[in-house]
Amino acid sequence: MTHMAPPSAPTRPDRLITPVLLAGSLILLVSFAVRASFGVFQIPIAEDFGWPRAEFSLAIAIQNLAWGFGQPVFGALAERMSDRKAIVLGAVLYASGLVMSAFAVTPLGHQLLEIIVGFGIAGTGFGVILAVVGRASSDRHRAMALAVATAAGSAGQVFGAPVAEWLLGYWHWSSVFIAFAGAVLLSLAVLPAMRAPEPAGRAELHETMGAILGRALRDPSYAMIFAGFFSCGYQLAFITAHFPALVTEASAAIAPQGLLAQLGITDTARLGAVSISLIGLFNIAGTLGAGWAGSRYSRKYLLSAIYTGRTLAAAIFILLPITPASVLVFSAVMGTLWLATVPLTAGLVAHLFGLRYMGTLYGLVFFSHQLGSFMGVWLGGKLYDATGDYTAVWWLGVGVGAFSALIHLPVRERRAPAAA
Repeated sequence: MTHMAPPSAPTRPDRLITPVLLAGSLILLVSFAVRASFGVFQIPIAEDFGWPRAEFSLAIAIQNLAWGFGQPVFGALAERMSDRKAIVLGAVLYASGLVMSAFAVTPLGHQLLEIIVGFGIAGTGFGVILAVVGRASSDRHRAMALAVATAAGSAGQVFGAPVAEWLLGYWHWSSVFIAFAGAVLLSLAVLPAMRAPEPAGRAELHETMGAILGRALRDPSYAMIFAGFFSCGYQLAFITAHFPALVTEASAAIAPQGLLAQLGITDTARLGAVSISLIGLFNIAGTLGAGWAGSRYSRKYLLSAIYTGRTLAAAIFILLPITPASVLVFSAVMGTLWLATVPLTAGLVAHLFGLRYMGTLYGLVFFSHQLGSFMGVWLGGKLYDATGDYTAVWWLGVGVGAFSALIHLPVRERRAPAAA
């Protein structure tokens, strides 16, 4: 009597572009396009209700913190009940939070609903998607595949805000929220392609989540990666939330007959908005370059170099007179280094502790990133109100960047054996 073999799990093709990578990149693009657009709603919502600007700013800061709390939770859910169920749950929470926010009429209502939105971003964001992409990629192409998926999130940053601004020219902000909720749910159409194999190593297959989590938490290298990712979140969130205002208030005027004026950038407020899009544009190339380098060179030294580059760029920018030219150069340099840390950090976690519970382990590291994001947004407003400018909080960012550059140097890159 012949026995039918059980259906085989999907295998890892030895090529870069796979259905899993394409599907994951599309979900990330939509998720991050919507997330990157929230700053565009600051003025319409404040004007609609007559609120101080700080009210919706706090909602965005809470969203970042909820995203950080939610990331390890969704990583664990994906590893317990399947990746696709976790992504569906995240998309439903994301869309629900947006729809309910469209009908919220109090600051507290928006702030509480951003907790739901933040958890939704966690379920459709880097932690879950990169874990699936990492498992579906061969060792040779993993670093580049993680970079491509991260770059897709960057593309969302480039397109999200302009699309939101264009839609606001025709619709009320609440209608745009509902449309974005629909876009998040539509991205689930590619979910059937999100099938990745289990890790191949026998010891890794049988090691429990508690065992590998305990092993990671006792490992000084994991603690150093966790601490180092804080500054990434601090710098990125502070610049996203406050750099346009800094440029508007502190930059020299734009020459009326200059190239920028001919391109339609006639005042520093518009220059500040353009600087964020420019960061997102250069980030695509920088992230892909980090993925290419991560498969060839030491990830910890690449991370240290990226944080050093950010630190020097920020210090030089604030020490020199702020001009339209310096804003554009800084945006290009910072954009090149913007999310280049993500595929390298995710790849380093996978290399040290395996792919089986990568979502949970990277999610915990990403919580540090989002804690830094909350501090960057909140301190930016707090210290500005106290001092009248952004100098103090900017130098804090320089300091935490230097700390991250140094703390990655002792990180161990040799993988420890799994428990028997």
